[in-house]
Amino acid sequence: MLPGVTIGKGSVVGAGSVVTKDVPANVIAVGNPCRVRREITEHDREFYYKDMRFDQVEW
Repeated sequence: MLPGVTIGKGSVVGAGSVVTKDVPANVIAVGNPCRVRREITEHDREFYYKDMRFDQVEW
């Protein structure tokens, strides 16, 4: 990440990505240079891969 560049709240940046511009909130960004691939949706909060749900664990 370069000085002065910000990553928005809730965003996910891929490992090894070179962040050269600001990344907005709630997006997935990857690459060299880092680019926004898509927004994070409500579906992403329930499923971790295609139709595989997160287990609901009560603490």
